Order: sequence, then structure tokens, then C-alpha cells
Amino acid sequence: MTDTPLTDRTDIDADRLRERLRARREELQAMTQSTRSDRAPVELDQQSVGRLSRMDALQGQAMALETERRRGIELARIEAALARMDEGEYGYCVSCGEEIGVKRLDLDPAVPTCIDCAAGGEG
Repeated sequence: MTDTPLTDRTDIDADRLRERLRARREELQAMTQSTRSDRAPVELDQQSVGRLSRMDALQGQAMALETERRRGIELARIEAALARMDEGEYGYCVSCGEEIGVKRLDLDPAVPTCIDCAAGGEG
């Protein structure tokens, strides 16, 4: 991964946004590691665990799996944003090619679309 060209836009601090993306990626990866046991298969031994405890464990596992699925989506968005930076295409809508607003990028540096395309407009 290279630290150039990021973007040709001078109205955004792409270096700062790249660091935020990298920090969030590390945070998500650490969460994935720390919650690994929460996603493990639930033991269904009726001798050691009661029915309600098993149901609670299954519900907890399902919630952990969904959280991990969402974390994976966020990681993919971050990787895509970092790739756009490496290609010099960061800050432009992947749908219409127009500039993504500075405030929108500051709010979510991984956002791939402008506000019009996100709202379902033509761009």
C-alpha cells in the first residue's frame, strides 16, 4: 500500500482521513479477535446447562454473529476507501463521479457515494 496519490482534491485532508480509516480498521480487527468465543458454537449438553440458559446462549451467539457480519461490511468499506486513495480516486462518488461533500467525508471517511446517489437520485 502506498501513501500517494490519495486524491487530487485540495479541499479535504486525505492524510488525516486515511489515518482515521486505518485506526478504525485496527479497532474493528481487534474487536473481531476479542469476540471470537462469543461466536463459537453453543454446547447443547442438557446435563450441564438448562433449557433457558441454552436459549440465552443461542441468542447471544446469534447477536455476536450478526455484529461480526456488520463489522465485516464496515471493514470492506474501509478497505475500498483505502484502495480508492491508492488509486487517486478518493473523494469522488463511485456512482456518478461527482465530488463527495467534505462534511460527508469527515463524518464517514469510508463513504463511497455523494449525498444525491445515496438518496437514490441520478447524481
